[in-house]
Amino acid sequence: MENSNQYMPQHDNRTNEYSAANDRMSFMTDLDKCLHKLEANGYTDQFKVEKGRLNDLSNKKKYKPKDVKAVNFYRFEGVSDPDDTSILYAIETSDGRKGTLVDAYGLYSDDATGEFLNQIEISKQVNGFGLA
Repeated sequence: MENSNQYMPQHDNRTNEYSAANDRMSFMTDLDKCLHKLEANGYTDQFKVEKGRLNDLSNKKKYKPKDVKAVNFYRFEGVSDPDDTSILYAIETSDGRKGTLVDAYGLYSDDATGEFLNQIEISKQVNGFGLA
């Protein structure tokens, strides 16, 4: 998706400051550790997609796709089963909320979540090793 601010509302409070790279060489090798690292960086809300909106489970606020950006994402494979995959998104909203959204990856992914994510800007931070 084009990285343009032309669709951002005037009241947008997203920081766009998240620049930490995905680093499988250190702590980004399992979902739990990655969630804790994101929480330590202020991504404390938990989100879920329902009825075409992103719901903030901590305060019941709902967001339209234009008010949401995924500033990074991390994909995880199960230790014993390669079909056991998940994806974690670091999410920022236009009113400054920061949190995470977790979905299955591939065959078991949630259709509603996938449709919502296709409508938002998604960034990917990578490290010098070319890991994405």
